[in-house]
Amino acid sequence: MLPVIAIVGRPNVGKSTLFNRLTKSRDALVANYEGLTRDRKYGEATYDDHRFLLIDTGGITGEEVGIDEEMAKQSLAAVEEADVVFFLVDARAGLTGTDEVLARHLRTSNKKTYLLVNKVDGVDVDIALADFYGLGLERVCPITASQGRGLRSLMEEVLAGLPEAKINDDEEDAKRGVKIGIIGRPNVGKSTLVNRMLGEDRVIVFDMPGTTRDSIYIDYERDGKDYTIIDTAGVRRRKNVKETVEKFSIVKTLQAIDDANVVIVIMDAHEGIVDQDLHIMGYALNSGRALVIGINKWDGMDADARDHIRSELDRKLNFIDYAEIHFISALHGTGVGHLYESVEKAYTSATKRLVTNELTQILEGAVFDHQPPMINGRRIKLRYAHAGGHNPPLIVVHGNQTGKIPASYKRYLEKVFRRELGLVGTPIRMEFKSSENPFSGKESVGIDREKEKRRNNIRQNKKDKVKDRRKKKNK
Repeated sequence: MLPVIAIVGRPNVGKSTLFNRLTKSRDALVANYEGLTRDRKYGEATYDDHRFLLIDTGGITGEEVGIDEEMAKQSLAAVEEADVVFFLVDARAGLTGTDEVLARHLRTSNKKTYLLVNKVDGVDVDIALADFYGLGLERVCPITASQGRGLRSLMEEVLAGLPEAKINDDEEDAKRGVKIGIIGRPNVGKSTLVNRMLGEDRVIVFDMPGTTRDSIYIDYERDGKDYTIIDTAGVRRRKNVKETVEKFSIVKTLQAIDDANVVIVIMDAHEGIVDQDLHIMGYALNSGRALVIGINKWDGMDADARDHIRSELDRKLNFIDYAEIHFISALHGTGVGHLYESVEKAYTSATKRLVTNELTQILEGAVFDHQPPMINGRRIKLRYAHAGGHNPPLIVVHGNQTGKIPASYKRYLEKVFRRELGLVGTPIRMEFKSSENPFSGKESVGIDREKEKRRNNIRQNKKDKVKDRRKKKNK
């Protein structure tokens, strides 16, 4: 197992900045804004060929109520599972009562703790550290997370006391299984579903839109299979997005969609299907992601309301009729287990290896049943097909006049390939290429040769006639 290091401290002391510096990424949102990080965020880091897990946490003030209380629970849970704790404080703000409360908790946790005094650039280090020695923590290290000052000596000391897990070792820990992205509008139950699928309160759930701000990647195992579930921030309509933080959250969500193998779109059954749900699905399809649809909060609805939702689904989602739909209750767990069945089918379909011979036979059968239309008196001919990629499947069809194939016939071919290949939950991308004419550009050469041949024949005939006249005179 990889050693685990947790970063804790008050809000806005630089925890996410340190996380990004050590993981050499920009995974954690960073802004001059208190309470930006809410859930535990994990990242794998390497330092001098040593691998370890790093946990970014939300700020703790000691006076949490409401959602801040849930954030504090997540931070304390990170301390419990860590091998080493980085307790971050702000050198410019000085020692606070919250720092003292946190230090007292860490002393009783029996975890190896390093007190990191951040933002020491531009200040007298000795004066900045003086107050923090009173916290009673053995190791006090001055650093500047944004510039990397003091991190080398710190990490050398920390890693020397941890079990080694070098690069290319422990491949079982390094690999990630099927990546499942949970997306949807704010407050439709995405985080509740994530906790239900994991079987623990892993991410914060609160009755307030916008609770989740960052995309949280969580690795886990179910029935012997590896999965990575991605909890994302809700995506609202552009005109309703005003806070800068929310704009960055949406960017993280869109990046998570691109990174996922299968996307579960969650919709609120009580609110019905709105245009924003369709926009979110459209982005997932444009990204080529396999799709599963979950209609949440299905429990407690009467028969008429359920019939109305089903009719709306048939009417508005006919463009993705290949995606399986589940009616679930993330809060009570109804129907959640069946989501995995659809995820597996969609992932298998998206990554299926396609064989040229089989694709060509399917194409020939489709053309035999329904031929392409005539264009300018000439029939479009489709000769063969082959695979161009997977996730999503890409089928390349070769023929002549393929640039003039109507959209209706392309949809017909896509449905035939989907039916014959048994593809479920994944979009199919098709590419049409016109075969080059081997005699293209050689017509003028042939004409010139014919003309030259005629000229030679005419010259030869004239010579023969002259010879015949001379022979007659000589006689």
